[in-house]
Amino acid sequence: MTTPEIQARTIVQSPAKVAFASLVGTSIEWYDFFAYGTAAALVFNKLFFPTFDATTGTLLSFSTFTAGFVARPIGGLVFGHLGDRLGRKKMLVSTIMIMGLATVLIGLLPTYAAIGMAAPILLVVLRLLQGFSVGGEWGGAALMAVEHSPDGRRGFYGSWPQMGVPVGLILASAVFLPLAALPADQFLAWGWRLPFLLSFVLVVAGLLIRLKVSESPEFERIKLQKTVVRAPIVEVLRKYPVRVLLIAGAYLSSGIFFYLLAVYNLVYATHAGISRSAMLGVIIVTSLFGLVCIPVIGKLADRVGRRRLYVIGQVLIVAMAFPVYWSIDSGSLVLVTITYLVSTVAFYLPYAIMPAYFSELFGAGVRYSGLSLGTTVGTILGNSLAPLIAGALLAATGSATSISVYVIATALLSLACLLGLADRSREKH
Repeated sequence: MTTPEIQARTIVQSPAKVAFASLVGTSIEWYDFFAYGTAAALVFNKLFFPTFDATTGTLLSFSTFTAGFVARPIGGLVFGHLGDRLGRKKMLVSTIMIMGLATVLIGLLPTYAAIGMAAPILLVVLRLLQGFSVGGEWGGAALMAVEHSPDGRRGFYGSWPQMGVPVGLILASAVFLPLAALPADQFLAWGWRLPFLLSFVLVVAGLLIRLKVSESPEFERIKLQKTVVRAPIVEVLRKYPVRVLLIAGAYLSSGIFFYLLAVYNLVYATHAGISRSAMLGVIIVTSLFGLVCIPVIGKLADRVGRRRLYVIGQVLIVAMAFPVYWSIDSGSLVLVTITYLVSTVAFYLPYAIMPAYFSELFGAGVRYSGLSLGTTVGTILGNSLAPLIAGALLAATGSATSISVYVIATALLSLACLLGLADRSREKH
């Protein structure tokens, strides 16, 4: 089949329409994910691990949060393989349905007081399903936006699915904010369940939008050319093992920094006398700011290159590692908001660029697998352990200085990994 015939049979939708559909789906996925993280910080230690002291119960609660990240590489492998073999769109429909089902079931789950040890076990199983879904979701959503985009605009449109993070965080925080103001007994009895049950409505809406989006033109092209790779994961591991590890390392620090800001610090701030409602308010405000920053960063990346902005983000993370905790220790909500605003830029500088930057490092036939594998390995080594490591460091040292050193060390590691990754933003695709 000739190239003109292939192009004629390949459906290309508006990049903005596809990017918006990717954004809607990732927003719902991240809403579900952050609802769990917020509940893990606020209530799960009391409801599912009540027989332990407060510190141990909190660590166990965060360990269930970590379980979701353990499943992410598996989801990345499975959906990445199937996405390169069967198409991006089918995987995105599947992942949003799995995530929605798991989240609603968490909202219906009996607690330890009702069914004993079966409660935390079931909680972990459902959390694993959430992680499995998100592991496959992100790569597919990123590729749908990037692969529908013209050269010179991939950074911009590729950043749209990344807006799902602040949108999901805003939604989860906004839903928890009035509920967190309930009397403690009501919040523990039923209030915490509502954000999980609300997911059903969001998933139905997201599913309807995603079903209307056409398949990636790049996947359609390789399918028509009959060049679909038979075993894409094997191909990635055989040809690009170093590249996958470098992507994982480059991703590491921004994920760690974000999950400390959005999840762990909800617990840490209470020791400084800042209420959970106040911290949720800060997260909402700074997430709104991040929502504006992401497309601006994506557009800028198309002009000045991916790696340059990525490096600036890592340097800024290093610069903010200590001020974030100094501001929380001061008990001043104004200082916390200021440091969170700067930290939001630090995190989103690399995060907004990832879809275009990392996907351009792989050929279309193995791109879903390579992108998913690299980022999910970085996730399990970074994001998943961040709240646990931070809690353990604080318990061992009694000071947030150790947490700041942890942030700086991982940012320097990410900078080192960036040196081994090419910037292909100027190449034709």
